[in-house]
Amino acid sequence: MCVLGLGLIGGSVLRAATNAGRPAFGYNRSIEGVQGAQADGFDASDDLDATLLRAAETGALIVVAVPMPALPTMLTHVAAAAPDNALTDVISVKSAVLDAVRDAGLLTRYVGGHPMTGTAHSGWAAGDAQLFVDTPWVVTVDDHVDPQAWTEVLGLALDCGSFVVPARSDEHDAAAAAISHLPHLAAEALAITASRVPLAFALAAGSFRDGTRVAATAPDLVRAMCEANSTELIPLLDQTIELLTAARRTLAEHDSVGELVEAGHAARVSYDSFTRPNIVGIAVGEQNWRDQLAAAGRAGWVIRSALPGPDSR
Repeated sequence: MCVLGLGLIGGSVLRAATNAGRPAFGYNRSIEGVQGAQADGFDASDDLDATLLRAAETGALIVVAVPMPALPTMLTHVAAAAPDNALTDVISVKSAVLDAVRDAGLLTRYVGGHPMTGTAHSGWAAGDAQLFVDTPWVVTVDDHVDPQAWTEVLGLALDCGSFVVPARSDEHDAAAAAISHLPHLAAEALAITASRVPLAFALAAGSFRDGTRVAATAPDLVRAMCEANSTELIPLLDQTIELLTAARRTLAEHDSVGELVEAGHAARVSYDSFTRPNIVGIAVGEQNWRDQLAAAGRAGWVIRSALPGPDSR
């Protein structure tokens, strides 16, 4: 396996895959990240061409773990050096990545991926081999997806300790806008608002800390994920603004925020009781396997283990 980009997520993938016994190596643009990985005993280089040549020669699964703005350039290098390798990514939007992969001529062996985990920190030093344990990892089942490549990406996610949620790219982006990108913007707004109130930071404790945790994420990373998913994010921002506007109105007119609070509490309780049954009995490569997996993922079902190879249930 070859990881391109050794920040929080890419570095954690390299750690987790290596710990799982996978032969793995990586590339990072900054020499500091490479030196940090090497000092920790991992196989890393700052020579992109040499890394991709090695990936092509070994048939490695290539994992792209660079920010969205850097993706087109990275894919150009992959297309030139290792166009036949199975390819995946760990970027937090999927439709925009799918379009970039298509533009680079790499669609045939591409399977989108998104580990739904992270912290507010970045860089190699922030990585953790346990970051993915018992967390969702989206593996896309778009119409072009090759069964063998899909199985390779599935195996990587399971080896890293995740459970796999199969999904189509557009459906992933709609969900990610709701549970990741919108919370980032809400956290930014809450942090800004509190910063303008005298005494607020002196009194701040758990509620403020939890509500603004992701606002500590590097701004460039937040911008990249939100701006690349604007089509899905804008309608959700509108819905959120409508909810808050309605709450403001009822508070001003009736001294009540009951409607918002009751509905929000019910939604949270629903999440707390949400279960993820295991997907069973689907063979990758059989007729309509992509549609079957997409439907199962849409219903909240997940993959926690799999027999090896295409055509295995």
